[in-house]
This record gives sequence, C-alpha cells and structure tokens, in this order.
Amino acid sequence: MADPSTYRPATGTIPDAPGVYKFRDAGGRVVYVGKAKSLRQRLNSYFADIAGLHPRTRQMVTTAAGVEWTVVGTEVEALQLEYNWIKEFDPRFNVRYRDDKTYPVLAVTLHEEFPRLYVYRGPRRKGVRYFGPYAHAWAIRETLDLLLRVFPARTCSAGVFKRHNQIGRPCLLGYIDKCSAPCVGRVTADEHRDIVEDFCDFLAGKTDAMVRRLEKEMTAAAEELEFEKAARLRDDQSALKRALEKQAVVLGDGTDADVVAFAQDDLEVSVQVFHVRGGRVRGQRGWVVDKVEETGVRELVDQFVTQFYGEQVDSARASGVESAPVPREVLVPELPEDAAAVEKWLSDLRGAKAVLRVPQRGDKRALMETVERNAKEAFQQHKLRRAGDLTARSAALQELQDALGLDTAPLRIECTDISHVQGTDVVASLVVFEDGLARKSEYRRFAIREGAEQGDVGSIAEVVRRRFQAYLRENADQPDGALPGIDPETGKPRRFAYAPNLLVVDGGAAQAQAASDVLAELGITDVAVVGLAKRLEEVWVPGEPDPVILPRTSEALYLLQRVRDEAHRFAIAYHRQKRSKRMTTSALDDVPGLGQTRKAALLRHFGSLKRLREASVEEISGVPGVGRHTAQAVHATLSAAGTEGVGRADNQREHK
Repeated sequence: MADPSTYRPATGTIPDAPGVYKFRDAGGRVVYVGKAKSLRQRLNSYFADIAGLHPRTRQMVTTAAGVEWTVVGTEVEALQLEYNWIKEFDPRFNVRYRDDKTYPVLAVTLHEEFPRLYVYRGPRRKGVRYFGPYAHAWAIRETLDLLLRVFPARTCSAGVFKRHNQIGRPCLLGYIDKCSAPCVGRVTADEHRDIVEDFCDFLAGKTDAMVRRLEKEMTAAAEELEFEKAARLRDDQSALKRALEKQAVVLGDGTDADVVAFAQDDLEVSVQVFHVRGGRVRGQRGWVVDKVEETGVRELVDQFVTQFYGEQVDSARASGVESAPVPREVLVPELPEDAAAVEKWLSDLRGAKAVLRVPQRGDKRALMETVERNAKEAFQQHKLRRAGDLTARSAALQELQDALGLDTAPLRIECTDISHVQGTDVVASLVVFEDGLARKSEYRRFAIREGAEQGDVGSIAEVVRRRFQAYLRENADQPDGALPGIDPETGKPRRFAYAPNLLVVDGGAAQAQAASDVLAELGITDVAVVGLAKRLEEVWVPGEPDPVILPRTSEALYLLQRVRDEAHRFAIAYHRQKRSKRMTTSALDDVPGLGQTRKAALLRHFGSLKRLREASVEEISGVPGVGRHTAQAVHATLSAAGTEGVGRADNQREHK
C-alpha cells in the first residue's frame, strides 16, 4: 500500500486550469482517469487527510504510485479526452456504465447479402444494427411475429438458409408469407434489403409514414377492384397498429428523448434509462454499479452521459449506422455543473442540436417519476437478490471471520442502535441475524434510562449492559439437566439465553470501545465487538488505532450494512411510537379537571388524538362522563396544542 504523500506533486506545479488527469500504479498501469475545471483544486483534494476520503477513493490513492495530467482549452475538450482515456485504458477504479449484456436486443445483420433478423445477447458487432434493449426475449419474438407479416424478412440461421437453398423449397415461414423466401429466389437481394430497411425505419420511429403508406396503397387497390390485395394491406396495417399498441404511448408530441434516473446508497448506484422515440418507449435498460467517490446526482449525470453516449456512438459507427443514437433531449433529475459543455458535446455527437434538461411539469415530469421508481425498484431487487443468495451469505460470514480474525464464522450477529430527538425519548433497538438472515422474533427494544445523559456512547453502554446482564441471569438460573437456552416450564427459548458471535454497534471507535468495556466488566470474553461508522463505512475494532476497511464489493460489508440499517429502522419505529404516546398523554394532561378515567374514555371513543382534536365540542360532550364544560376545556387545549406543541414536535428531525 503506497503512501500518497510520497508521490504528491508540489502544489505550485499543478496548473489552475481545466484538464484531465491519470493515476498510475507502480507497474505503470492507469488505475483512474478524471477531469476537472481546476486541476490544482481537484488533485489537492486527493492528497488531503486520507481518513476523510471515500473508501473507494482511499483505496485508489493508496494503490497508485504517481499522477500526471494534461491541460486542455475547454471543458468540452476535457469531456472528450476523459472519455477517450477511459475507453483506452479501462481503469479499474473508474465506474463503467457498460450495456448490461443480459438484456436481449433485436439484431439486423446489414453486412450480409440477405440480412437476417434475430434475438441477440452479447457484445456489439460491426455491420449489425441493434434495436432495444427489451426486458424479455419473448417480447422481441412477439413483436417480430407481428411485423413479419408486413416485413417478410429472413429470420433463419445461415445453416437453415443454405439447406433450403439446396433443396429448392422454402421453410414454413415462406409458405405462410412471413418470409419473402430469398433462399429460393422469390425476391432478389436488393428487394430483400428494401424490406429489411423498411423494417429498420419502422423500428427507428418512422411509424406514421409507414401506416399512411399502407393506407394509401390499400385505398388505391380497392379503387382498382383488387380486393384481395386491399384485404392483405388492411391486415398488414392492422398488424402494424397492434405492434404499436405494445409500446406504451407516453408523450403525445412525438418526443425524441432519453429519460435517465438514479437510486443510490453510499456504495452503489442504480441507473435506469427509458428510450422514447416518437412519443413511445422503444427500449429500457439499467445498471447497478459501484461508486468510486462520494458523488451526488449532478456528478452521476455528468459521468453517465459522457460514457453512455460516447459508447453508443462508437457502437453505432462500428455497426455502420450513419445516424448517431443521441436523442434531441436527454432528461435528467439534475443538471451537472458543466451542463453547457456536456450539451455542446452531445450536440457534436449527434450532429445537430441536443438538449440536456430537467423536466419540471407535465407528461415529461410524470415519465421522469416513473423512471425514478424503476431505478429504486431495480436497486431494491438487486439488494434482495444478494440477501437471498445462500452462497453470498456464506461468503459474507467467511469474509467477516477472516477480516476480523474471529475463531469461527459469526453465525449469530446482534446489532444495537440509538434513536432520539435532541436528547428526548431516547430509545435503542437490538436486532438479530442468524446465518445472514433477520430473526425478527428475537428483536428487542429498550427505553434508555441513565445512559441518555452521556449521549450515544452512554446509551450504547447501557443497552449492552442490560442485554448481557439478562444473558448471564438466564444462564445462571438454568436447572441441572435442562437444555441450554430453553425454559424448562414452557419449552420455549428464553429471551436472552443466547450470546451472539459478533456484536455490532452503530458508530465509530468510541461506541465500539464502550460496548467492549461493558463486556469486559461483566466477564464475557467470547463475544467480538465492532462499530460500523456510517459516513465512510469503516469497521472499528476496540483497541485498534485504525479501522478495518472492507472492500466495497465484499459481501461482508453488505451484510453489516443490512444489519445496521435494520437496527436503525427498528429503533426509529419504537422512538416514533414512544414520542407519539408521550405527546398524546401530555396534551390531555393540560386539560384542567380531566382524570385518567375520562382520558381513556375519550381516546377509546375517538380512536386517536388526531380525531379527538378534530371533534367539535358537541361530539366531545357526547362521550359518557364528559360534560359540556369539560368538553370545551378539552377542545380549547387541543386546538392550542395542535398549532404550537404537537405540530412543532412532528416536524423535528429524528437524530440517531
């Protein structure tokens, strides 16, 4: 691991100008490429306090052994050079928004004498035009089956084509008029290519012109009394309309746009893109990739647009497609800082004006919200797949054992978290994971007593003390011959009878040390303790000066994050419940002459404090035992509390 200070360039030697920089490792390989408006400001940020860097950035600067840069004249030149270097060197620490090869596309082999239409997955090839991607291969086949009636192009493999050419008979599709049968010479190579080009134009968005042409030909055939031809054209037109109906109409103005949205956490980002052509969604694709640095939405937009459209244009040129796959509009959730430069770069790629903008209202804003929901859903599914994978869970436990130097894999993990609002209603949660899965029946919650005055550290110490004192009591009371952890009277597991292999506390070194000190005080030596600091996802081991940095892609870190997030969710839920109950009681406590019996009667009758606050004096006085005078006092008190006390408390932010 290299020390960044050993290769840090002198501050005065770094130009204060736009440019692109490369970090190289000891072997001379490029490990990271970036661009900046000011090279001096950006590069100096990499050589600041290493403890304050993002985990992935820290790993990059300690892997590198040198840095170099190139000054450029404009931000557009910086965009182009950055893209070219990422493509050339493929640096290991750069995020790559590559096409997800699991998405199927419709391929058209334009380089062949008789072009073929087929479903394809994999890298792009020269001379082949691609449409999609589609969510499912069956969706392509279904659409293709409808369109072959109108565009009877070849879909068979080279071997099938050659065999039918030799025997002189077409295949079944040729007999049912879903192939023009170029294998037996029904059409020439030029005629077949015209059919394929019409097919490509239709999928590229020139749908209205195609439908109008068929309608015109149908009318002309009917006027010339060629009714069979007119009927066939009518059926062709109907097939085209059915194919169009399968692509949802989302915008009515013939919009040509890509809609991009993100969902992210500290380590990964999910990207979703909807391709809208002619007002219809023509394709959808998505990625989940690692984050390299602490990046906001603006930076993600900058990175994605540059890489995605650069690679799309390169792929189109390699396939011999003249028109660049850059739409008129790219709709994004936020504009990058160098939006003008990115827009200029996109326009150069497209060969015409391209606009980068944030939709504010109307159908385009509604579509952006739909894409954002898809990004969040894809991100959630990505996490669930990892959580439900037995192999991944086993790998996570093994990685934790190795990284923390444990004697055995931590099959039982417990995690505690603190929740409060400015030091009030302090509560804690204790969640349990066994074999990498949540064991919700074992969850516990605590109302903090003495420890609240000492902040989060004191609260953590109190929770750990109470939890493990209960553990010692449960095992001390166990009669001879009884099964460990089982209540001999009920036959059910005792509440705190099992100790975890690993105790995780939400926090840094101070919180982890407090928990470790309590365990030592109680004489418990077989429970490992770590603290997970949220900002940088560092794992702190008590007594160690430096944290353990787990790889960003490791299953171990992902498991710790899930455990910590579940503890946080459970603590917040209990805190809200307790605060709501306190606020309800305190509001009614201010009503003069209202005792506990009538308080209970009012809440039982109306069901909640909110409904009681909304009730009129007549409705309140209708509760048995509550007179009109008391009802007026209740109504006046709750009306005042609703605007001053309760509303203000509800708007306070929860602190951990």
